[in-house]
Amino acid sequence: MERMAAAGAMLVPLVVLGASLAAGAELSGVFQEMVKSECHFINGTNRVRFVKRFIYNREQYVHFDSDVGHFVGDSPYGETVARYWNSDPEWMEYRRDAVDRHCRHNYELSSPFLVERRGERGAERERSGPDLGMNL
Repeated sequence: MERMAAAGAMLVPLVVLGASLAAGAELSGVFQEMVKSECHFINGTNRVRFVKRFIYNREQYVHFDSDVGHFVGDSPYGETVARYWNSDPEWMEYRRDAVDRHCRHNYELSSPFLVERRGERGAERERSGPDLGMNL
C-alpha cells in the first residue's frame, strides 16, 4: 500500500516536469532510472572517450561526452538538467577527469586479462555443419 502511495506522490512532480504519458495508457507504478558509463578505447589508451548516459524509463534524457566536454540534453527536461550541471565548474572538472580516473585506470587493471583472452575465444571454436566436407 505504501508503495502505491509513493508512486502516486511521484506522479504529480513527473507530470509537472514534463514526463510524457501515452494517451490512454495506465501507469504501472514502477519507475526506472539508470546511469550507464562507457569507455571507448582507440589504440590502447592513446585516445579514450568517456560517455555517461542518464536514462529514465528507457529514454535517455541527458548524457556527458568527454569529446564534447560537457553535458548534452536529449529531451526538454534533459536540456534543463544539462544547463544546471554545466553551470557548476567543480562538478564539470570532476566529470572531465573521469577519463583518467575511470577509463584509463580500469584499462590498466584489466588489460592483461583482456589481451590474453582476446585470441583464445576464436581458437576454441570447432567447425561444425556443412563446412566439414561431409556429403550427406
